[in-house]
Amino acid sequence: MFFKTATQALLDGLPKAGVGRLVVVGLAAVLETADGTVLMDSPGFPPEYGPFCLAHAAGAGVLRTSTTTLDWLIVSPAGDFDHDGTRSGRYSTASANAASRISYHDFAIALLDEVDEPRHHRTHVGVETA
Repeated sequence: MFFKTATQALLDGLPKAGVGRLVVVGLAAVLETADGTVLMDSPGFPPEYGPFCLAHAAGAGVLRTSTTTLDWLIVSPAGDFDHDGTRSGRYSTASANAASRISYHDFAIALLDEVDEPRHHRTHVGVETA
């Protein structure tokens, strides 16, 4: 319930505050794989992560079904973070893939690029090191 309530509060409050765009960090688990399966529904996905992933999916659902004028975007790793990765300065958008990796540095660049020069609108994108 927290993610739904928090998301709705942002949708209600940000336009009133004059904010036109919301960029959110999301989970790869709620992205679709290349074959259209949501990653958390893939065979072998750890079931203990389910409740947290479902909560994130509920918050994303609030965004997807909103009729707000707010431009929003969810950005997540396409898989997971490369915890020891260094900055390459290169990333690409990608479907969910549990084996995909991106460094924290490159993920931050992807986020900032969307803030500075928005290319994706009202969707959820995954990013990975190119």
